[in-house]
Amino acid sequence: MSDQPHKFGFDTLQIHAGARPDPATGARQTPIYQTTAYVFRDAEHAAALFNLQEVGYIYSRLTNPTVAVLQERVATLEGGAGAVCCSSGHAAQIMALFPLMGPGLNVVVSTRLYGGSITQFSQTIRRFGWQARFVDFDDMDAVAAAIDDDTRAIFCESIANPGGYITDLDAAAKVADKAGIPLIVDNTSATPYLCRPIEHGATLVVHSMTKFLTGNGTVTGGVVVDSGTFDWSASDKFPSLSQPEPAYHGLKFHETFGPLAFTFHGIAIGLRDLGMTLNPQAAHYTLMGIETLSLRMQRHCENAEKVAAWLEQQPAVAGVTYAGLKSSPYHERMTRICPKGAGGLFTVTLKGGYDACVKFVESLELFSHVANLGDTRSLVIHPASTTHRQLEPDQLVAAGAAPETVRISIGIEDTADIIADLDQALQKAAG
Repeated sequence: MSDQPHKFGFDTLQIHAGARPDPATGARQTPIYQTTAYVFRDAEHAAALFNLQEVGYIYSRLTNPTVAVLQERVATLEGGAGAVCCSSGHAAQIMALFPLMGPGLNVVVSTRLYGGSITQFSQTIRRFGWQARFVDFDDMDAVAAAIDDDTRAIFCESIANPGGYITDLDAAAKVADKAGIPLIVDNTSATPYLCRPIEHGATLVVHSMTKFLTGNGTVTGGVVVDSGTFDWSASDKFPSLSQPEPAYHGLKFHETFGPLAFTFHGIAIGLRDLGMTLNPQAAHYTLMGIETLSLRMQRHCENAEKVAAWLEQQPAVAGVTYAGLKSSPYHERMTRICPKGAGGLFTVTLKGGYDACVKFVESLELFSHVANLGDTRSLVIHPASTTHRQLEPDQLVAAGAAPETVRISIGIEDTADIIADLDQALQKAAG
């Protein structure tokens, strides 16, 4: 017999990680702790909690038992030390940058991002005095060249929305390590079932849990997962984590909490002051969704590969970006970064251009025309007129959202039904 402790597999962890039967009632499913505040044992207990000398519950803007289970589960699935849940994927991106940035500092980001993220990075963060430098992450020399003494992070998506492009995370991590800055990876489209960015060198992983993690289009939520491996005290670049914090009587987060420094800062400072709190009911829905994550992602990938292969052969289609196709320039990279599959997201370029795309979207019947992805249902949208509408023409092309492009999120329905719907819509668009 082996003396080594048994290591649970992904399918087991997605159901059990972070959860225990409720000690008060024996409830097997994690209860929704719908409460604002928590009673302290005494004054000494309250003081210890507020001084970060003891871990516990104070106020649900900061911590909540239902949310805590979700944080531990996602951190476990990603292979991280800890996690902080928040109200949306956009909130998670701000939460990830908040301890790192300051006026005059910059972050190097991929040109291939969700349109809302491009706007957040190119416009909104400038109000904090931060700057984003957009670079094509297929050119790692350009990524390295964009970094200077004021750069505090590199940001990219593992499987980029909308095109399903695969980022070479290993190469990006090497560039980040050489510069002594963290690599932040948005793993929304891949989920930890298909890709675990920390194993490829990422420091932080963010998710819009609204998408594949929840998987049923019921709630919005975000999470930041901390690898626990970055040395925040190796330089003077990250004073929020390495230097005394005035709000906690000079406590140094990295010195005090070690691998959990970023996680504790995200709760004690980020959630306390930014207030981007995830509500417990949303956490409950996401926990239930994660219980079937591996099963859903397998089906998403199987369906997407069949549908993309069919679309590639249609006369009205100019191109399909799915990395699971052998014709894709990202297919080899997929086998390294996402060996279990390329996900359920990709784009289709129609020969009829913008007008054909609009007609195609309007003609679909099984597909839902929505501004979301990662649902059990098949979803469609025309990015240039919706999610990426705010971008300039060159930004649209760089993001993989040109006017003749439609984004498709393949669901878990019967593949034959998905293809039949696409077929009739293509005929109407071409006609």
